[in-house]
Amino acid sequence: MLQKLSTLWKRPNGCRDVLVISLPLVISMWSHTAMLFTDRLFLSRYSVDAIAAATPAGLLAFMFTCFFMGVVGFANTMIAQSAGAGARGLVARSLWQAIYFAVGAGIILAAFSLTGETFFRWAGHAPLVCAQEGVYFSILMQGAVFALLHDALSCFYSGRGMTRPIMYINLAGVLVNIPLDYVMINGACGFPEMGIRGAALATVLGHIVMLVMFAALVFSPANKREFGMWRERGFDRSLFGRLVKFGAPSGIQFFVDIFAFTYFLMVVGRIGRVELAATNIALAINTLAFMPMIGFGITASSLVGQAIGRGKPEDGVVATRSSLLLTMLYMWIVAVIFVVFPETLCGIFRSPSGDAASESAVQSTAAALLRFVAFYSLVDGFNVVYSGSLKGAGDTVFIGWTILVISIATILVPVTLAVAVFGAGLYTVWSFATLYVCALAVAFWWRFRHGRWKTMRVIDQQPPAAAAVMPRPGIPGAEDL
Repeated sequence: MLQKLSTLWKRPNGCRDVLVISLPLVISMWSHTAMLFTDRLFLSRYSVDAIAAATPAGLLAFMFTCFFMGVVGFANTMIAQSAGAGARGLVARSLWQAIYFAVGAGIILAAFSLTGETFFRWAGHAPLVCAQEGVYFSILMQGAVFALLHDALSCFYSGRGMTRPIMYINLAGVLVNIPLDYVMINGACGFPEMGIRGAALATVLGHIVMLVMFAALVFSPANKREFGMWRERGFDRSLFGRLVKFGAPSGIQFFVDIFAFTYFLMVVGRIGRVELAATNIALAINTLAFMPMIGFGITASSLVGQAIGRGKPEDGVVATRSSLLLTMLYMWIVAVIFVVFPETLCGIFRSPSGDAASESAVQSTAAALLRFVAFYSLVDGFNVVYSGSLKGAGDTVFIGWTILVISIATILVPVTLAVAVFGAGLYTVWSFATLYVCALAVAFWWRFRHGRWKTMRVIDQQPPAAAAVMPRPGIPGAEDL
């Protein structure tokens, strides 16, 4: 047994390789989550209406953005397969196509910035909450282009498995966002009190700082020499088409997944104000634990993509197993914390200025919901790793259709009927959300075991002779730090 564990740790694409690549990504995802968590934390202490507005508005903005994020993020797979095949010029050319797409997407999203309040009125949210939701949504949509661009630039590193620069830049974004959140929400250090508007502006400013830092690193003289970053800047219709062709299903997957939970929140808002606030708190805590897990999924996607590029898909199997082992170890720790300390975690969001009876009801309900979160978080580990591996091979059509069908069957239709027709309560609705996560896990596991992904490619470049292949990425060199 010990020898088997030692082999799994030391072998190529084993747990050691996965941990070296994924740990900076886990920290990066945590830092991104910390930005969202800080918004929720300060807003929960600002007013009950503010925290009730922040999560639905943030999810709606993310829902509009996530299709484009999915397409931009597929550059990770294209860069990974290009790196595995030793095609340096193709790495740079793929990145540029993602940049062009991000700019166009940002313009489209900004045009939708005034539509948010209409959705919240349709959902039947309270007028005071609805007005704040509209403000938060509008600012996030106008600043979405900065997030899309730095996501595109980060693929230059994540696709090659060089993740420390991503970690440092994301941490820098947090260090900008957290103090800005405090001073802009509450009014301090010369800033006026802006409430939920200040939270949204602080988030956008954090993304701008990250974009500037990524641009400085990616377009450094060393990268220009090695990859021809400026020389490969031209628009490549064929490569751009591949980005959209394979990235669109990935974007649809992302969109439908977030739409399902956004719709879920809208329906919960119909049940009651306390139920909505409690659900927002539970999902905020869930996000704090869930987003770092995405780091393992990105690692699995990158290593599988590189394995496909090298023409050695079995290396991707090893990477997937290693990623899954580390993910489940992390999620078991998180689940235990959720079950043992729910009141303590939810108490962080207690508003000192709120009505005592209302606050008590919100806190007790949120603590109960964390037990749902603890269970489905374990199952979600399978979703993240297996879908990441499938995405790394380019199997995005299956992922997109699977999420679409399962979301309709387990969230959209049954939740609507449960609340609107049968008058079901909060725990029934949350049971359907748990079923949704479990059904996805089974589908992605089956698809991975089926093995069709092993024969897929998203680039034309074939792996050259072993001597010409780019070195397998691990810890980045000094020029990338």
